[in-house]
Amino acid sequence: MKVSEITISDVVEYLRLEDGDYNAIEIENLLNVAKKFIKSYTGLTEEKIDTHEDFYIVVMVLCQDMYDNRSYYVDKNNLNKVVETILGMHSVNLL
Repeated sequence: MKVSEITISDVVEYLRLEDGDYNAIEIENLLNVAKKFIKSYTGLTEEKIDTHEDFYIVVMVLCQDMYDNRSYYVDKNNLNKVVETILGMHSVNLL
């Protein structure tokens, strides 16, 4: 699945949330932050990000981490190793 095709419903299902147990705006914010983090970390455009299906799991793991910690930011110093590996494979701004 392309990153641009990921919906709030996909994230809610991944997080195993029940109707009424979440705020759709909060989930949308998590999704947007995860997408922006991928762009920032890798230096890829939205079009290029969509060519890598493995970013789907990155988005989901980032959303889960932010949801569990009730935060709207990703701490680069404490990245999940799977996320870090996948993002590192596709990074073009390795400075």
